[in-house]
Amino acid sequence: MALKLGSARLWETNAMGLNHKAHKRLAALHGVDVRSSILKPVQATAGYSSIATSLINDCAIISGKNSHKMTTIGKSTNIVWHKCAVEKFDRQELLLQKGCVIWITGLSGSGKSTLACALNRGLHSRGKLAYILDGDNVRHGLNNDLSFKAEDRAENIRRIGEVAKLFADAGIICIASLISPFRKDRDACRALLPEGDFIEAFLDVPLEVCEARDPKGLYKLARSGKIKGFTGIDDPYEPPVNCEIVIQQKGEDCISPCEMAETVISYLEERGYLQA
Repeated sequence: MALKLGSARLWETNAMGLNHKAHKRLAALHGVDVRSSILKPVQATAGYSSIATSLINDCAIISGKNSHKMTTIGKSTNIVWHKCAVEKFDRQELLLQKGCVIWITGLSGSGKSTLACALNRGLHSRGKLAYILDGDNVRHGLNNDLSFKAEDRAENIRRIGEVAKLFADAGIICIASLISPFRKDRDACRALLPEGDFIEAFLDVPLEVCEARDPKGLYKLARSGKIKGFTGIDDPYEPPVNCEIVIQQKGEDCISPCEMAETVISYLEERGYLQA
């Protein structure tokens, strides 16, 4: 099979063990020079040459020549990272945006899920693709095997961080919304992404305000001793030290979800995340 490019032709590789001499004879008929297992056009236009180069690179990647060497990650051994010709940059150009993770953290009842939904709507109305990873929602599926013990809560955050990284690599604006009370866990998720692509948004709402709201009735259960290790009551919350965005509520003045979303969207616009 041949891909016709004007007067030049690109022939398939002999990766399946085809006779190399036969390739040379065929190549001579079509004016191409064989210097590898892939036949390259000699007299193609600049546009055709770029296409040929792209196809050649793709074939090299598919054959595994550009794969990383075997390595050991965590508990997995003898695994190989297989590189693909279509990368994050290409996906971002397709979507006309840049992939990143907006990590919304704060006490229960601070408005994390409310902000996430408002932000998602705001981005959608601008033609931007976003996806929410809500702490509770993810526990319905991917993390439904995890409890609320300390080690399982850390694992819950780790998994969400890894999934968020994949969304960002796909060129999507990923909105992760979960308490994530400890700095070390949030910092570990930050370290997964390139610098600047992890945007920590802290909802700085006083405990008494969150407890007065108590939308899920969890504070009441924690105060009565029916829930142990509840963040803000008998378990600590470590506020961010150097986060990118702080949305603060003082007293009874409540910022509307749309206003909060616009704060985050303005940050994204200023740093070029809403364009390729």
